[in-house]
Parts: sequence; structure tokens; C-alpha cells
Amino acid sequence: MSVRPRWLLPAAFVLLGLIWGSSFAWIKIAVAEIPPASLVALRMGLGAVCMLALLAFIRVPIPRGPREWLPLVVLGAINAAIPIFLISWGEQFIDSGTAAVLNSLTPIFSLLIAGIALRVEPVTALRVGGLILGFLGAALLGSRELDLRADASGLIGAGAVVLAAFSYAVGASYARHRIRSTHRYVVAAGTLLFAALDTAVLALNIDGGVILPTQPDTILAVAWLGVLGSFVAYVCFFFLIEHLGATIASMVTYIFPVVGVALGVMLLRERMDVRLLVGTVLVLTGIIVVALRYDAVVSRIPSGARE
Repeated sequence: MSVRPRWLLPAAFVLLGLIWGSSFAWIKIAVAEIPPASLVALRMGLGAVCMLALLAFIRVPIPRGPREWLPLVVLGAINAAIPIFLISWGEQFIDSGTAAVLNSLTPIFSLLIAGIALRVEPVTALRVGGLILGFLGAALLGSRELDLRADASGLIGAGAVVLAAFSYAVGASYARHRIRSTHRYVVAAGTLLFAALDTAVLALNIDGGVILPTQPDTILAVAWLGVLGSFVAYVCFFFLIEHLGATIASMVTYIFPVVGVALGVMLLRERMDVRLLVGTVLVLTGIIVVALRYDAVVSRIPSGARE
């Protein structure tokens, strides 16, 4: 029996936070050349190819009946294609750092679904306070984007990313109730595969086909998002769940908003101001408060780069 090096788990945790956190900056770079639908189709396609190759290598059986495939079709739409397209579309109009923070509202929406719609989680006064803090932070970031631009495009872009966070929350709730016995890497592969098909059809209709990148930085961004942001991130996430449990693994979501903001400011020269700083702190504080006992629920299924 092999002994796992002590550094492997913390290394996987940090690597996952860096990969997911950096995804927002790479999306911003990519959508400067290619449309969002084409970007997501390429990203999901690359991730699916890598994940299917992994399934073949480790000899995990592929589902054969519609009973197992249908939930993956749904999950591919609501937990990957829709939210990642919305984030990519929104980043045409807002800073990548803002998108990273707004995307982190997923645990807050998850509590709303579990506590109010499904009634499987208690909605306490403390958690209500966390919800308010989170949404105040989101409103502050939205107002910042509105002021940075001459029209309402920034506010609309921010709204798209907030809808993406809600879609992730719906996906996590759906996975919790409908996907229980399917192998985790099959879930990841199915999610990526069907998301790729969904967005390829979307690109065919609105882009006239999947548009390929030509600029070196865009090619690098697509490769990063597909291979690292989708495939490697999923492998790391499930590795952490297997060895640390879902609750601890999900704490990586507290890292990538900070990474996203830092990279946006340093790499893309996005403006750091008081509203970005305060809005980030409010959102992260709200997430921590509402997720005190909810991390295991939210982290059943990873969201696509969490971005």
C-alpha cells in the first residue's frame, strides 16, 4: 500500500483555489476575441475529452441506460452550460474581479433554495444576516460597475453573473437529490460533455458556428480553461472530497474570489477601489455565515471553473 505524501492534500487545495480563481481573468482575455458561446463550447469540449480519456484509463464503466444519462443531461445544462455562458457573457461588460466575487454568491442562493423552497435547512437569524450582507456586497459591486460605464451594460453584466450563481445553486440542489450512485468522474465527464453539446448548438445559432481563436493569448486562455479550469480542477476537487470530505473541500470557494480580484487588478489592470474591496469583504462574510453548516450540501457537485 502506497503512502501519500503529506504535502499532496494541501497542494491540491491551493492548486484548485488558484485554478478556479484565475479562470475569471482567462475568461476576460478570451471574450475579447471570441464570443462567449464559442468559448464555452471549446472549453467544455476540451474538458470533456480529457475527462473521458481519464475514465478510459482508470476503466470506469460508462452508464448505458437513460435513467443514468438523463440527470447528467440536466446537470450539464444547469450546472455548466448556462452558468458558464452567463459568466462569460457578463465579463464582456464587467471586470473579472467583480465576476469572481459575484459568482461566489452560490452558497447564499443554495441556502435560499434549501431553507425556503425545500425546507431541508434551518433559516436562522444569523443566516438571514449573512444573506443580507452577501446581497449588500453584490449591490455595491453592481453600483460600481454601473458607475464605471456610460450605460447600463455593467449592471446587466453583473446581473448575468448573479444569475449564473443561482444556476449553480439549482444544479447543486438537483445533484443532491437526483445523482447519488453514479461514479463521481462519470458525473464530471457527463456534465462537461453535455455542456459542450449544449453550447456548441448555441454557438451554431448565434455565432454561426464555433469560432476558433487565432491570437496566442486567446489560444492559451481557452487551453487553460479547458484543461486546467475544467478537467484538472474537477480531478482536484473530487480528490479533496475523497480524502478530506465535502465540507473541507468546499472551503476552497473562499479562496478563488480573492485570487480573482488580485489577478484582475495585477494582470488586467482593473481598478481597485473602496467599493470593490468592501463589496468583496461583505460577500465573503455573508458566504461564511450562511455556509457554516451548509458546505457539504453545496459541494456535492463542482461548478464548472466555479467558473
